[in-house]
Amino acid sequence: MPEVQFLSFMPPYRHRHRGLTTVRQPWIWFPLMLGCAVVLHLRIAWQLQEARSARDHDDECRPEPIRTILDNFQHLHDLPVVNEQFFRSVPLVRSENAIVTSMYNDAFAVPIATLGHSLNKADSTARRVVFYFPGQVTERALCIATASGFEPHAVSRIEPPADGVFEHFMDQFTKLSIWKFDELGIKAVVYLDADTLVRRNFDELFAMPFNFAAVPDVYFWDPGFDIAFNAGVLFVRTSTKMFHHLVRQIHTARYPHGEAEQALLNVFHGADAVRLPYIYNGNLAIKKRNPEMWEALQSELRLIHYTLVKPFWRGVYNETGVEDMHRNVLEKAEAWDGIFRDELLEWEEVWNETRATHRSAFTRCGWKDGH
Repeated sequence: MPEVQFLSFMPPYRHRHRGLTTVRQPWIWFPLMLGCAVVLHLRIAWQLQEARSARDHDDECRPEPIRTILDNFQHLHDLPVVNEQFFRSVPLVRSENAIVTSMYNDAFAVPIATLGHSLNKADSTARRVVFYFPGQVTERALCIATASGFEPHAVSRIEPPADGVFEHFMDQFTKLSIWKFDELGIKAVVYLDADTLVRRNFDELFAMPFNFAAVPDVYFWDPGFDIAFNAGVLFVRTSTKMFHHLVRQIHTARYPHGEAEQALLNVFHGADAVRLPYIYNGNLAIKKRNPEMWEALQSELRLIHYTLVKPFWRGVYNETGVEDMHRNVLEKAEAWDGIFRDELLEWEEVWNETRATHRSAFTRCGWKDGH
C-alpha cells in the first residue's frame, strides 16, 4: 500500500532512505506557518490603517469644490445692481449708441418686430438697428421686422470656417459686423439675439468704459464652474480696425468651430471680457438650473433670452404662420415639463400688443389677415 501522511499532531516517525534514518516532525511546521500568517495579517492591517489615516487627512485638507452661484444661490441682500445716481450723472448721446439685432431670413421678422415693441415699452434712448442679408430676406419680411422701430442695415455675409460649424450657426459669424458700426457714427452697441424680449431699460450699459462685455453662459446639465460667456447679448465698443482683426482670426485661431462666433469670441476676449450680471441675459437655462435664483432675478431682470424653447418657431429657423402662433406657443409651453410656460405666454402677450399697435404698418408691408 502507498504511504499515507497525516497533517495532524502525531509522534515522530522513522523513515529509512538508502540506509539512513531520518526523523520528521510535521507538528513543528504548523505553529511556524500560523505565526507567519499572524504577522502578515498584522502588517496588512497596519498598512490599511495608515492608508485610511492618510485619506482622512487629505479629505480634511482638500479644498471645497469650486461652486458658482448657480449651485449655491442664497438671497443675502437687496442692493440694486445699478447705481442710479452714478448713471444719471453720465451723459448719453442717442446717435452714438445703438441696440442691434440680426436677421438671417424671413423667419426672424415676427420675433424682431416683437423685440422692437418691447424696447419701445422699456423707453430706451438708443438707436435700433437690424442688420440683414439682402439675398436671404424678402422686402415684406424686412418691412414687418422694422415696423416697431428698427432701422435696416444691409451687410455682407461673413463666411464661416470650411468645416465643423453646426448648420444653424452657419450665418452667425456675420454678427462680427457690429464692430464696423463706427462707420455709421455708432460708438457703442448692445447686441441682442432676435430670440430675446426686453422687460426693462438697460441704457446704463452704454455708460461703461469697457470695450467688450457679456454675461456668463449657463448650462443646466453641467454643475461645474464655467467662465465662458453667451454671445446672445453683447456690449461692444465699435472699431473697424478690430473688426478686420477679428475676421482674420476666424480661420487661424484655435476654437471649436461648432459653436461658431461664440466660441471665437470666448477665445478672442476670454481674458479681458467684462462679465455682466445675469439680469442682462435672462437665459431660460437659469430657470432650469436654479429656479430659486431665477425667481430672485425677476425684480431687476432686463430681458428674457429664449434659448431652450422658442415660442415663435416650429423648429430651427422654421417660420410659424401668424394664424398658428397661439397654437404654437401653447405647444411649446408644454415642453420641458411646462416650466417655461409663464415666459412663453409673456412673449405671446407682447406679440399680441405688437400686432395691435403696428397693424397699419404691417398692412403696408403686405400683411393680409394677420399673415
